[in-house]
Amino acid sequence: MDALDLVVAAIGVWLALGLLGLVRSRHLPYISHVLFPVGGAVGLALAAVALAAMDAPPQALVLPLGLPDLPFHLRLDALSAFFLVLLGATGAAVSVYSAGYFRASDGTAPGVVCCQYHAFLAAMALVLVADDAYLFMVAWESMALASYFLVTTEHRIPEIRRAGFLYLTIAHVGAIAILLCFGVLQGGSGDYTFDAMRAIALPGAWPTVAFFLALVGFGAKAGLVPLHVWLPEAHPAAPSPVSALMSAVMLKTAIYGILRVTFDLMHAQLWWWGVVALAVGLVTALFGVVFAAVQSDMKRLLAYSSIENIGIIVAGIGLAILFRAYDKPALAAIALTAVLYHALNHAFFKSLLFLATGSVLHATKERSLGKLGGLIHRMPWVAWLALVGTLAIAGLPPLNGFVSEWLLLQAFLFTPTLPQSFVNMLVPVATAALVLAVALAAYVMVKFYGIVFLGRPREANLAYAHDAGPWERAALAYLAAGCVLLGLFPIHVIALLDPVNALLVGASAVPSGPRSWLLLAPIDADRSSYSPLIVLVVIAATVLLTIQLVHRFYHGRVRRAPPWDCGFPGQTPRMQDTAEGFGQPIRTVFEPFFRMQRHLPSPFDAKPTYSVKAEDPLWYWLYLPIVRGAEVVARLVGHIQQGRISVYLTYSFFTLLALLFFVR
Repeated sequence: MDALDLVVAAIGVWLALGLLGLVRSRHLPYISHVLFPVGGAVGLALAAVALAAMDAPPQALVLPLGLPDLPFHLRLDALSAFFLVLLGATGAAVSVYSAGYFRASDGTAPGVVCCQYHAFLAAMALVLVADDAYLFMVAWESMALASYFLVTTEHRIPEIRRAGFLYLTIAHVGAIAILLCFGVLQGGSGDYTFDAMRAIALPGAWPTVAFFLALVGFGAKAGLVPLHVWLPEAHPAAPSPVSALMSAVMLKTAIYGILRVTFDLMHAQLWWWGVVALAVGLVTALFGVVFAAVQSDMKRLLAYSSIENIGIIVAGIGLAILFRAYDKPALAAIALTAVLYHALNHAFFKSLLFLATGSVLHATKERSLGKLGGLIHRMPWVAWLALVGTLAIAGLPPLNGFVSEWLLLQAFLFTPTLPQSFVNMLVPVATAALVLAVALAAYVMVKFYGIVFLGRPREANLAYAHDAGPWERAALAYLAAGCVLLGLFPIHVIALLDPVNALLVGASAVPSGPRSWLLLAPIDADRSSYSPLIVLVVIAATVLLTIQLVHRFYHGRVRRAPPWDCGFPGQTPRMQDTAEGFGQPIRTVFEPFFRMQRHLPSPFDAKPTYSVKAEDPLWYWLYLPIVRGAEVVARLVGHIQQGRISVYLTYSFFTLLALLFFVR
């Protein structure tokens, strides 16, 4: 069987597992310990098949499904194979984690969740191999519906229903823009296959129209500002494995769509498209990380962090468009490599952190950072594995997050070679914005990990917290190992990504001539290079040398004494720095970007309380006026619906007269 046939088989097995979940929808051991692990094994097999197909010629297949004269077209090339690797590798970990996570609850039955979950995986895989607009939109909408039902698993809670409705609304707005984009790309030919779109050179301003429709449509799914409002609402509402899958994979299907439309289906790129994408990406990154810094909810913090990482990826796409437009394919390949590498890295460390928060939520029943703390003593497995993800997302070497961000920074440093002086003037500002976003991300992760796992427990019930089970530990360890390996062997990863560069920009990011597997040098080793293994050896040697020096000079003599208590011997865990305290400097510096709501206590309150909440102003400036306008229109339309047949006949009569008048 060809690789594409095996991909179709994997999709079919996922759908079959979902249907098997409905057979015994309340039998939790059967669903958790049979169906979810089998789904994880299918994910690993899919990743292996796609990895082998990345360097192979494209494969096509026409399925005997669809509508008359509109069959489903499938295609497996380097771009779709890479994102299938991302889907399969991450989906395997989330499936194994789900085997130990899901419980019987008052919400959706476990078998129904299993069906929706595997339908979600299958729909995402179909999006990645669709080779015509018809199948793409069917798979895209199926993905949106499946994820909507997963978000609203605990549908009896009103806040969760509202979050699901908001997500579905933004998803359909994006779907309309994508549908219009495909309508433009087919150029009036009536042929909606991607091969036909590749063969059409759109005249005039139509390529620009198609690009911006794609940016809006896929940006709504990716969470680009100002279409991001669903993301910080849906992630806290969804179960943690669903949040991990949505952040790690579903957001990347939008990145896949932008790359497919911009570099594959269109013949040329304009330089100012890159400037727009770069600006939107950097604004999104800064917006996401600033709002992440002031959150006091674990999952909402990680949701805003996903917005920040997607912004970094889109900024990299903008840079690749700039280089491609100015016929610098080698630099475009470097920027595109940074984009793909960061997409893969984000899938691993963000799913690791979302799953770790799921274990914390199960063990403590708490999601608020202000009610956690000291969990490294009660949950050592989760704490140490989450530390790997925290260091990776903070961009510290030698883990994977540093590699992709370093590559993207190298691409920024090459932009002065562009002939456009306006772009060269913006480069220092863009580079500073990228560095600021990365630095603030490290600050956010210090807050996240320190509040949750370090210090002393802030609530008495945390003493009963328990560590993750074996299924959950296995998934967390797998993802942590991925963060380490992707960071230690970037040369091999970049070589695997190179077929995607050849497909999209016709160039290679791997330097020609002899190269060392030890040293990563995008252009020239004399200009910039990085060796993660050397960094690891230096860190390990420094730690071991410090330990040996301590033992040598102190000879094991240790004097224990209580720490300095600042003159307050009656300290309690509530005196530790809080999530709000960590975020106060960011709230102070960036206060104009927030909509602040403060509750100040009165001096006469018996139990004074103080609270502060930083809200998204775009919701009040942009979305609430739209909602109110829609309500006004709905009330006006409601006056038409009188419920009397004579009124409806009158409307029909005047409509008929109007039609006769205009068509005569």
